[in-house]
Amino acid sequence: MVQQIFAGLVLATCALLLLRLVIGERRRYRFDAAARRLWLSLRRFGLWLQRKALSLWHWRSSRRQAAQAAEEAIRRARSADGSWDGNVYKPKSFRKPPRDKMH
Repeated sequence: MVQQIFAGLVLATCALLLLRLVIGERRRYRFDAAARRLWLSLRRFGLWLQRKALSLWHWRSSRRQAAQAAEEAIRRARSADGSWDGNVYKPKSFRKPPRDKMH
């Protein structure tokens, strides 16, 4: 199956190159310009498709990282390492050590 498709593509390419040799000089210039425009538009579309796929992949990974960061923040907030004063959380690690009265 793949061999037949490849053979068909080679045959079509050879036919186009033969047609290019047969037509006149002005038509050859127009044919070359049209082929160049077609190639550039296909290339532009391929690059656009690649950028969209990458942006979708990065969007999903950033959403996943945000969800993990939120889960971690919720887990840390639920731990009993501090106290709540209204909606302000004060961890025990922020408390100042007792003053040394000896000096």
